[in-house]
Amino acid sequence: MKTSLFRPLLVAAAALALSACGKPAADESRLVVAATAVPHAEILEVVKPILEKEGVKLDVRVFNDYVQPNDQLVQKQVDANYFQTEPYLDAYNRDRKTGLVTVVGVHIEPFGAYSRRVKSLAELPDGADVVIPNDPSNNSRALILLDKAGVIKLKDPTNALSTQRDIVDNPKQLKFRELDSAMLPRVLDQVDLALINTNYALDAGLDPTRDALAIESKDSPYVNFLVARPDNRDDARVQKLARALTGPEVKAFIEQKYKGAVLPAF
Repeated sequence: MKTSLFRPLLVAAAALALSACGKPAADESRLVVAATAVPHAEILEVVKPILEKEGVKLDVRVFNDYVQPNDQLVQKQVDANYFQTEPYLDAYNRDRKTGLVTVVGVHIEPFGAYSRRVKSLAELPDGADVVIPNDPSNNSRALILLDKAGVIKLKDPTNALSTQRDIVDNPKQLKFRELDSAMLPRVLDQVDLALINTNYALDAGLDPTRDALAIESKDSPYVNFLVARPDNRDDARVQKLARALTGPEVKAFIEQKYKGAVLPAF
């Protein structure tokens, strides 16, 4: 009887003691970062030993799409992500009413136009089937590249949010279809032209410097950023990662590994 009467009191006391001590501490040295496979996860592998020396255990989680890395960052399933340009982030924040923030710019991936049916944009037939990314930022980026290449004409080629509605001249009557960015390399054999992000092009075995019929110049404004939340942007672990990503080891790796297909932005 006494034991059964006191058990609730003992349980309550234990709970109170645990509450006073707080929850079991998470591994404060661990930093979880979401990334796409190429080149982002490869670059993060370069900085792992650098961060290890600074007491940070880098846990890289690889995704094959552009939505989950941001969704998981918002939901605090990861601490940061590294895969996107600022225009893409701006569109994500606007559409989902979120407030993710850039930490540091790391590299540029010149965006390219690819084909297995023609050897130049001039050879595109009338009514050619052209696929472009379906997200607002990369959709506009594809159209701006085609404008600069003289294939179409946009109302304002400096508008980073141009859409198909802004095409004012399409002499070849190109037929545009919009697909998820990750799908574009997979349909390359089925279309006349595909506008592909460099990370997916590299992942598919394409060489942007050799295979692209048109490619962005080295002064492309589409820098890929390390991204965090407002509440952890200044976290010491995130800042250590930012410094490592813009250090000489990463610059040398990018230049040697990608040979112009990816360019350091620092």
